Amino acid sequence: MNEPLGQGRLIGRKPVGVVDIGSNSVRLVIYEGHSRALTVLFNEKILSGLGKGLAQTNRLDQGAIDSALAALRRFRKLADQARVGDLYPLATAASREATNGPEFLDAAERAIGRPVAILSGADEARYAAEGVMSGFHQPNGIVGDLGGGSLELGRIEGEVLSGGLTMPLGGLRLMDAAQGDLKRAQQIADSHVEACALAGAGGGLPFIAVGGTWRNLAKLHMQQTAYPLHVMHGYTMQVDKLDKFLDSLMRGEPEKLPGIEAVSKSRRSLLAVGAITLKSIIRYIGPSEIVVSALGVREGYLHSLLPAAERAKDPLIEAARELAVLRSRSPDHAEELIGWTSRTFEVLGVEENGEEVRLRTAACLLADIGWRAHPDYRGLQSLSIIAHAAFPAVDHRGRAYLGLTNYFRHEGTMNQAQLPDLESLVDERLLQRARLLGSLFRVTYLLTASMPGLLDRFRWAQDPRGGFTLVLPSDLENLIGERPEGRLQQFAKLVGQPLRMEAR
Repeated sequence: MNEPLGQGRLIGRKPVGVVDIGSNSVRLVIYEGHSRALTVLFNEKILSGLGKGLAQTNRLDQGAIDSALAALRRFRKLADQARVGDLYPLATAASREATNGPEFLDAAERAIGRPVAILSGADEARYAAEGVMSGFHQPNGIVGDLGGGSLELGRIEGEVLSGGLTMPLGGLRLMDAAQGDLKRAQQIADSHVEACALAGAGGGLPFIAVGGTWRNLAKLHMQQTAYPLHVMHGYTMQVDKLDKFLDSLMRGEPEKLPGIEAVSKSRRSLLAVGAITLKSIIRYIGPSEIVVSALGVREGYLHSLLPAAERAKDPLIEAARELAVLRSRSPDHAEELIGWTSRTFEVLGVEENGEEVRLRTAACLLADIGWRAHPDYRGLQSLSIIAHAAFPAVDHRGRAYLGLTNYFRHEGTMNQAQLPDLESLVDERLLQRARLLGSLFRVTYLLTASMPGLLDRFRWAQDPRGGFTLVLPSDLENLIGERPEGRLQQFAKLVGQPLRMEAR
């Protein structure tokens, strides 16, 4: 018997789960369904530390084993409770390299009730890259996944991965090999990265950082720089401004760092190692910037199982479309907005590049998600939801644009002094596009009552008096009124040419 889902869930999605048995943590992530734009339904990790001491003993510590097996037994019950269909347990560096790894993996399979896939270093590099493919639009750069036991690197361009390699530079292993000496750890990291096949390959390319240690490093950087958008995915740090920050982490005194409260206590001890490995990456691979990915091996593994047609979809558009289904008055109206705004921009001479078209499409799908809020707060609430949503394949500039477009759609203010802090993340061109599209939405919704079936009947006509006329069919003449005409004139000011409205 199918149990009823809450109306905030997408109908027809069967939950899928991944269990990641890593060298530092054991984690269960359950996703709403196996799709191009994954949405997390449940997420829990236990810091078992399987890889701790491995460099000296070549064995998994019994206490770590007991912790991991207890976590796996709990995760099995949670997966059953969440009605997970497919559950994929994956094991990485520590489990495959320890002399007692086979015994642990046998016990792990009994605990989780599924066969455990043992990933090689090459597999980890591949799936980390696939995770980046799943979370970025046409990514191009060097991918690095830093775990507890190893560091995987690869060159990625679109859907193509080359030069995948693994090094024994995971946080736990590196500190064990250096016997806690941070200077020695830097020497070890430098020797491996300098000699690797990707040394010198990063010129002009971003380094896309995967893994919890680097994410926490970036979280601290975000805190110290008072960055206005607390979203990790797509957060970018400029290489030429990182030296002092990384040096402060490499002193190995995390409790003295400003903003350290942003990082959980269990993660602070590995910040120095994250800084050391990143320093080696910058020094010997030479990327232009560091971009953080919240998606990695787990998402990459699922991405690799998708059919080609699903992989070809744009994950940002898919995620926006799903939110329209869940929160808008009419998803069909949101879809009609895409064609309507495209025709309007073309007629009025508003030029767009490919990325601007993507962002406008997503903005149309998201335009009505705030309608249930109190009218006084729809703008700010919609902006917050959109800017902080778990959207893939959009940078922070794009997030700010999408949020501000919806803000303008509700608030109608064009006074830059009243804008939220996020306006600092967009350039003037994109800010003007947000104003323009938000203003067009304000006209449109007064004519359609947010319902489909009308926009394909509207058209723009050249006006012999100058500018253009928005022409409605004669049977819709009564839709024309003081309020929509007033908003059309606000839109006309932004367009910079006369606009009129009439029925024919």
